[in-house]
Amino acid sequence: MGETRSPVAEKPPIMDTGCQSMGIGEPLQTMTSYEASIRDIHALSAHERQSMASLYLSHYDSAGERQFQQDLESKTQALLVYWKSRLVGFTTLHVYDRKWSGHTIRVVYSGDTVMHREHWGQQALAFTWIAHMGELKRAVPEMPLYWFLIVKGHRTFRYLPAFSKSFFPHWSASREDLKPLADQLAREKFGNDYNPRTGVVDFAMSRGQLKPDIPYPKGGELRHEAVRYFLHRNPNYLMGHELVCVCELREDNLKPLARRIFSRGSACNLRGCA
Repeated sequence: MGETRSPVAEKPPIMDTGCQSMGIGEPLQTMTSYEASIRDIHALSAHERQSMASLYLSHYDSAGERQFQQDLESKTQALLVYWKSRLVGFTTLHVYDRKWSGHTIRVVYSGDTVMHREHWGQQALAFTWIAHMGELKRAVPEMPLYWFLIVKGHRTFRYLPAFSKSFFPHWSASREDLKPLADQLAREKFGNDYNPRTGVVDFAMSRGQLKPDIPYPKGGELRHEAVRYFLHRNPNYLMGHELVCVCELREDNLKPLARRIFSRGSACNLRGCA
């Protein structure tokens, strides 16, 4: 992903209550079968890096291992998900502070995310990610925390309404006040590849796109308003174009389950969040 890539379409979003997947089907394995942890990028072993690259390349076209490894070095953290000691999924993060409107804000930029197809429906990745966001917020509670991501798949886009009440862009509860921030963050990272009129990053040369059998809506997915909205806002997603999104991560902007995990952090473990 040359620069970075949004979480990919494999991640099934969670519901705002309960511990089920949202319209994707029941998890193939129990939550307690999974182990998930946050790792600093510099602490990853050569074997872990190679496993991540292999998993990524099994889901993407127009990308190579060298490109993946270069992009990995630009991140600060990785969330790794294991099942029976085998890496089955991961997501990468770049956490940084910047000035915005006269104040310091913290930005969490989501990079590559992949989940092996046999484990679509698991929630270890989602639960651990939102718990980590809560930890980041509690570390500096007075500092606004924003999730910045570029999205090339409708299933990933559905994480935004699954986690939060409002974000940019949204079909009805859009935080239009976040558009200037979205524009600024995207310009800083992607330069002229970002089109502020459409809100889409259109790389002159694809930096990786989902393999052809993955991205199309399946079954009843088109019944979800979020899916239809994503397809409208990013009609060329099959070419690797990415929709720029920003969400403010704070308790009163989160759906019930996400809020409980966010507020309780590691105390809300993978067995559930009653």
